[in-house]
Amino acid sequence: MSPTTTTPGTSEPTSAPEIRKGLNGVIADVSAISKVNPETNSLLYRGYPVPQLAATQPFEAVAHLLWSGELPSADELTALEERFHAHRTLDPAVKQALDSLPVTCHPMDSVRTAVSVLGARDPEAEDSSPAAERAKAERLTTQLPAVIAYEQRRRRADGPTQPIPPRDELDHAENFLWMTFGEVPAPEVADAFRVSLILYAEHSFNASTFTARVITSTLADLHSAVTGAIGALKGPLHGGANEAVMHTFDEIGIRPDESAEEAKERARVWMEDALAQKKKVMGFGHRVYKNGDSRVPTMKQALEAMIAHTGREELLGLYDGLEQAMEEAKGIKPNLDYPAGPAYHLMGFDAPLFTPLFIAARVTGWTAHVMEQRAANALIRPLSAYNGVEERQVPGA
Repeated sequence: MSPTTTTPGTSEPTSAPEIRKGLNGVIADVSAISKVNPETNSLLYRGYPVPQLAATQPFEAVAHLLWSGELPSADELTALEERFHAHRTLDPAVKQALDSLPVTCHPMDSVRTAVSVLGARDPEAEDSSPAAERAKAERLTTQLPAVIAYEQRRRRADGPTQPIPPRDELDHAENFLWMTFGEVPAPEVADAFRVSLILYAEHSFNASTFTARVITSTLADLHSAVTGAIGALKGPLHGGANEAVMHTFDEIGIRPDESAEEAKERARVWMEDALAQKKKVMGFGHRVYKNGDSRVPTMKQALEAMIAHTGREELLGLYDGLEQAMEEAKGIKPNLDYPAGPAYHLMGFDAPLFTPLFIAARVTGWTAHVMEQRAANALIRPLSAYNGVEERQVPGA
């Protein structure tokens, strides 16, 4: 039963408005881009189960799917790859902007700044036609790897350095790794990275995606919407959990010379102590999934392939120990960030760059939502229920 209040000046009761904090359970709009299928507990992109896409498709094809609604033909995929290749080099103006920032700032600040610069310099920045929006989405998706790769490199150099030029014979995931580390990645590494990008690409009306749609609803440009989405993703209640997972592993202690079983036991003890102290352990639970994040099994397979490739069995021990202890104590399952964190660590990425990697994937979903919002736009402007003091007069007025 709804609580009641009294209409001012009368004794007539009225129903109080229902407040959904955090918009929990509120259906704000329709979308054809993705959904969680509750019957199978699976995530669908344009109707396709994401594990199937991760098993069979390059990242470029999944980006095309999110933007257009269909998987590309062979010719369409080739054309998209060629357009991606044309924008892989780090823009000198973006490099200059990044070099002006302290290496102590969070990489999310750097990426947000880079997107603003790219938007200011984009020749179609103010053109919101469908063709221009699609072109900007493609450009931004292929520009971000150069930004993130350079950001890791300049931090390791403790200041300005030289970016690594792209290589056209490499696909999107391979080239991203090449521009970061200056080495052509092993197939196991490139494939695990490709899988992670696909799994992170889209996830319905999450906080950052909804932010992008709110900004788009004001008829602001695409880069403004993405910049706002990055700001939302920076918050620890939305992004950052994959980085936090590695902080947990570091706190437990990563010991490459120990066995998986030894690491597993230490992780179990750590988790039991953390839960007894009521610590918040990141990488577990999800607001949408009630029976476990459907993306986790696919990402864990990619992590296991990375572990087999690198021989780092102790990381799997830490992973399994924490997961099992949490399941036994709380019945809470891991989310995508949990296997992604150690996988990115094994690839060689520094932990502060993990959430920018999330951006490099999710930009495809964000821009798909920008285009969908613009196609059937209505200004997003919810109401609030006032709970302050009633009207009063200024003294002496």
